[in-house]
Amino acid sequence: MTTTTHHPITVVGAGLGGLTLARVLHVHGIDAIVLDLDASPTARHQGGMLDLHEDSAQVALRAAGLYEEFLAIVHPGGQAMRIVDRHGSVLMADDEGDEGGRPEVNRNELRRILLDSLPAGTVRWGAKVTGARPLGDGRHEVRLADGGVLTTDLLVGADGAWSRIRPLVSAAVPAYTGISFVETDLPATSAAHAATLGLTGRGMMFALGEDRGLLTHLENDGTVHGYAALRVPEDWAGGIDFTDAGAARAGVLAHFDGWDERLRALIADAEGALVPRPIHALPIGHRWPRTPGVTLLGDAAHLMSPFAGEGANLAMLDGAELAAAIVAHPGDTEAALAAYERELFPRSEAAAAESADNLDLCFAADAPRGLFERMTAYQASA
Repeated sequence: MTTTTHHPITVVGAGLGGLTLARVLHVHGIDAIVLDLDASPTARHQGGMLDLHEDSAQVALRAAGLYEEFLAIVHPGGQAMRIVDRHGSVLMADDEGDEGGRPEVNRNELRRILLDSLPAGTVRWGAKVTGARPLGDGRHEVRLADGGVLTTDLLVGADGAWSRIRPLVSAAVPAYTGISFVETDLPATSAAHAATLGLTGRGMMFALGEDRGLLTHLENDGTVHGYAALRVPEDWAGGIDFTDAGAARAGVLAHFDGWDERLRALIADAEGALVPRPIHALPIGHRWPRTPGVTLLGDAAHLMSPFAGEGANLAMLDGAELAAAIVAHPGDTEAALAAYERELFPRSEAAAAESADNLDLCFAADAPRGLFERMTAYQASA
């Protein structure tokens, strides 16, 4: 016989947004359970570096009481940026990297800080949600892959691009943006890579051309974490055996014929597996009618390409603002959700529009000219 448990607030997904929500609620003495399909917090690598914006993620960290912990993991020089063309010519070099309102941190370290701030048992690992259904009066039933069932008064979908909770409020599904990434890592320990490391710099590098590019960031351990970005059909990766590192490198390198060898080395000398990642996005302006007892945050609510740098930042701000709305409307879940979504929708629409515009800019026929001109104008105004 299946045993059903009840939790007043259930968050699906232990990413940065879901954990921020749970943490800010905890600061205010409100308990929540977080369900995550991973077997443990270290079951998979969480990604590379993140720039945390002072008007979003940093606001959330202050609300979570974790701002000092955040400062302790900031990557010195991480805000440095270079724009490079396919020939390896540096068009823009901001190599200081220690000024500005968007310091860089390692995503895994940031997630660790959030996890460590929660009471033991808040996150239930290995709890894969397979579906959910309304029970009436704002309550929901959540079903798990292991046969478990729970009910909740407030259900929050923080479960990413392919959210199991989104269908409760919206029929929208992510669409392919036309761009696919291939994730790479170039170790920094070999003298053979000195020329490439000299080109990529101490922070971010955008090496761009028509319909393709190489995007990198120097990580804390000196590894150059990169993405080969290609405008290709959605099924492109299926034509390459990515389990064969040599075949994968050859397949990706074929798109960079004629590029500077220092740039090609990011692929040719990559260490370990190359990982294809097609980029999807929800429709710009995605929103849903107020649906009793359930809402979304982060990628589940407003998945967008990474070209505005807003994904993690908005997810954390979403989590903090949803918690604040719950605290501000004790005993009135619907008022809290209405207040949260009223701010969420226009904020995420603006960021999604910027992301889509920047994607087109980065891979236009005259790239990297558009990005160079935009950043030059931004620096002049600043």
